[in-house]
Amino acid sequence: MFPNTRMRRNRLTEGRRRLARQVAVTADNLILPIFLVEGAGRREPIESMPGVYRISVDLLDKEIEDLKIPAVLLFAVPETHKKNENAQAAFEPDGIIPSAVRRLKKIDPELVVITDVCLCAYTTDGHCGIINQKGQIDNDASIELLAEMAKIHAQAGADIVAPSAMMDGQVAAIRSLLDKNGLCDTAIMSYAAKFASSFYGPFRDAAKSSPAFGDRQSYQLSFANPTEAFRDALQDEAEGADWLMVKPGLPYIDILYQLRQKTLLPIAAYQVSGEYAMIKCAAKAGVINEKNAAIESVTAMKRAGADAIITYYTKELSEWLAR
Repeated sequence: MFPNTRMRRNRLTEGRRRLARQVAVTADNLILPIFLVEGAGRREPIESMPGVYRISVDLLDKEIEDLKIPAVLLFAVPETHKKNENAQAAFEPDGIIPSAVRRLKKIDPELVVITDVCLCAYTTDGHCGIINQKGQIDNDASIELLAEMAKIHAQAGADIVAPSAMMDGQVAAIRSLLDKNGLCDTAIMSYAAKFASSFYGPFRDAAKSSPAFGDRQSYQLSFANPTEAFRDALQDEAEGADWLMVKPGLPYIDILYQLRQKTLLPIAAYQVSGEYAMIKCAAKAGVINEKNAAIESVTAMKRAGADAIITYYTKELSEWLAR
């Protein structure tokens, strides 16, 4: 090899590396998940997710103060006594999520408020849909409730509703009900490729939403079936989804990359609780550099085709990436 044709990788200064950088994550690509509880003045640490808290709606002002990101994703954590088999608390116009949406839109009208639409946090059994008398998920009854829940969030001012229950036809049902109620501008971010994953453990602790029996493999995707993920994602697009999501992020980076080739819709990748917790634990053990690992992992998702990244590292990343 001639010396003058060789890449001089080791001679590049940091400035020259930045100038030639092909993929860069910025604060504009980040979405902050927020866990919300009832009451006032509550800020509860989540043991399995260091640095993440459940907060009451009145503390949202402080939570987003000086946070230069475009969007947040809201999750409700109702009290145990508010849960029942029909998820009735999910449909309260003054419930946790509608109240939080109204407060956020008052604090910052330009902030994009996304709401998770799922029944698992509101049911006594912790499943994402309604259980019938045979002990099975009643898909059709569930999508009616999910659509009603999405309508209530949209009426409160949510910019985007994000159905995560993985019920067949949920996007079509939500789009239809939103349009019938004059909520045509409310977008849908579908958890289109959501896999039955071992990486959700800390989230279920945070949201207090673990299934009381069985698991969610009957309605979440098998991690061994990529074509099933593409089929579901493209079906959601056909039903009216405005965004698609791949969840988890890094363990399914191949799905993210291939889905990017199949759709023109924007795609969000979710760096889930288990991914976050692993980096935190490894950094605490002194075996990796936390900042570098966090930036590398979200950059991989952006490189694979993600337009937005939902991550519990949003606050730290927005600071690290600005330097």
